[in-house]
Amino acid sequence: MQDKRTREKLSCFRRDILQLRGRLEQLLAMALARTPLVKGNVYEIARRCGTPRCRCTRGQLHRSMVLSWSEDGRHHLRSLPPAQVAAIRQKSEEYLRFRRARAEVSVILKQLLAVLDQIQELRCEAPRR
Repeated sequence: MQDKRTREKLSCFRRDILQLRGRLEQLLAMALARTPLVKGNVYEIARRCGTPRCRCTRGQLHRSMVLSWSEDGRHHLRSLPPAQVAAIRQKSEEYLRFRRARAEVSVILKQLLAVLDQIQELRCEAPRR
């Protein structure tokens, strides 16, 4: 039979598990969404072209929007047409939300296991002889 203090601790642990489960459900719903993802970041770059008489040699740099990502340890840049910038940026932001949710799922699972270990410790009795 469990004493009152043990029952109170178990009750707190159960509450913790329910809270973790609720957050996990939110994160999984985000992860299971069907929106497309694009790995990388969209930003504007300014460059010099190298042509000696170009305006960029006088400080008026050429500006363009790019998608930047790393793959297999290498950094990649892809120039984006103006018509695609908004759509690619949205997919890129969705990818970032997905990755953050994935990282939080990992943390929550570790927390959940820690709470389950504490519950096990409280509920286990010594074997009777």
